[in-house]
Amino acid sequence: MLRLFTEHPASVGETYFEHMRFASRTGAMMIAGGCACLIHGLLPFLCTTTGSRTIRTLAARLGGAQRRQRAAVQLVRVTPEMIAARAIKLDRPAVVESLNSAAL
Repeated sequence: MLRLFTEHPASVGETYFEHMRFASRTGAMMIAGGCACLIHGLLPFLCTTTGSRTIRTLAARLGGAQRRQRAAVQLVRVTPEMIAARAIKLDRPAVVESLNSAAL
């Protein structure tokens, strides 16, 4: 039963509560943007940019979530030897941790 609540959030690299917060904020932004569009439809001189601004903000927010998910899928364990041998090219400095069996 717990799997029903954790499987999807884990698939996007979030905990249950992180996912709940992200989804709730996204939903609230959608509702607010939709209300602004309805108001603009009735009174065209109000909320002239709110709907489009909300859409752009949501697209950037969701695009960022997709990039985080892709990054989580593309994780590779980098060892100091790989860096020394230049077997891997890093776009930015990497933090290399040593893992012991207790940390796995």
